[in-house]
Formats: sequence, structure tokens, C-alpha cells
Amino acid sequence: MKKHRILIVEDEVNQGLMYEQELTDEGYVVDVANSGKSALEMVDNAAYDLVVMDIGMPEMDGLETLGRMLGRDNKLPVILNTAYPSYKDNFMSWAADAYVIKSSDLT
Repeated sequence: MKKHRILIVEDEVNQGLMYEQELTDEGYVVDVANSGKSALEMVDNAAYDLVVMDIGMPEMDGLETLGRMLGRDNKLPVILNTAYPSYKDNFMSWAADAYVIKSSDLT
């Protein structure tokens, strides 16, 4: 059986490690990118079933990364994961498949 591959895009190292560990424990293949730029490179070089992406990142934020990512593959499912609920009012966030407020509780 094929394992689903997930890309986590998170600039906070510990948060990315937590998501990676939890999803790996659930049987997923997980890659972590710490910036929008590295996420775009990874999407160009591998096939992902899902991207879970932070919005508030330096240099290239998650909304800009989302736009560029969907420009490459508009069928790639993307979940925006952020600590800031105000971003859901930004029309660019509407291009994502889901919008989730960050929590350390993954149950």
C-alpha cells in the first residue's frame, strides 16, 4: 500500500518537528521545509499528496508561497496552518483547501 506523502512548511523548527513526528507515527511520509522558497523547490522535485503550510514566514510568506505553488499544480491540496485568525479574511487564503488555527494539541 502506498504511503501518502505530506509536506510541512513551517519556519519554527520545533513546531515542524512536532508535526513531522506526529504524522510519521500515523504512517505518513513527511518532509519539512523551513521556508517558502525551499517548499517550492521540494514541490518541483517530489509528488506530494498534501501540503500543510504556515502563513507567517519571513522572506516569502505562506500566501505568496501558496499562490506560486498552485501556479505550478492547481490540484495540490494545501492546508494553511497559522497562529493568526485574521488571515482567513485575506482573499488569498481562500485558494487553500482548508484554514486551521495552530495548536499544540494534535488529538
